[in-house]
Amino acid sequence: MTAARTPRPASAPQPGLRERKKLKTRRAIREATYGLIREQGYDATTVERIAEAAEVSPSTVFRYFPTKEDIVLTDEFDPVLESELRQRPADEPIVESLRHVLRHAVAFGFSAEPDEAVLRTRLMIEVPAVRSRMLESMSVTGGILRRVIAERTGRDPGDLEVRTFAMGLIGALTETTAYWAEHGHKDDPAVLVDRTLTVLTSGFPGAAEAGPVPS
Repeated sequence: MTAARTPRPASAPQPGLRERKKLKTRRAIREATYGLIREQGYDATTVERIAEAAEVSPSTVFRYFPTKEDIVLTDEFDPVLESELRQRPADEPIVESLRHVLRHAVAFGFSAEPDEAVLRTRLMIEVPAVRSRMLESMSVTGGILRRVIAERTGRDPGDLEVRTFAMGLIGALTETTAYWAEHGHKDDPAVLVDRTLTVLTSGFPGAAEAGPVPS
């Protein structure tokens, strides 16, 4: 689960003028895209219309976002995730570090831009092209998790256990996002993330007592 904007760590250096201009352009393109999608739907929102609304050229749109789906999905979450995980105490269990960082990021993102978050996640489940691109992009986040988990546990990022946990978490968060959208965005997304981590680390509730499913 990601939000369009994620809090910058307090210790992070402030971006320079060039970087601020790039962020401003990216946000203008993203905001224009969301506005057009609300007005006329996803399929009718072309890159040309987006460029016109954002007051940039189509080539500029493509320079910042390779595809229209990337405009909906791309955010600044990954660098912040990696930075904040590395700022957690070295002796803290990795699951608790993830719980803290993810709950904080999700709570901030969805409270800061609730309407955008709702539209964003609705597109993830309603538009096949967006969902497909989301699954591709989540592998990048998975790679970041693998590196951080490996460093924290003293393992190699390619170890089966590291890969399984990292990508299992990515898959679980993807399904958490889908669940939130499919149930009308009624639940607190931070609570859903917490439930997801609990299932991943503690197992399915009552599974041991229930016994095997009859064939």
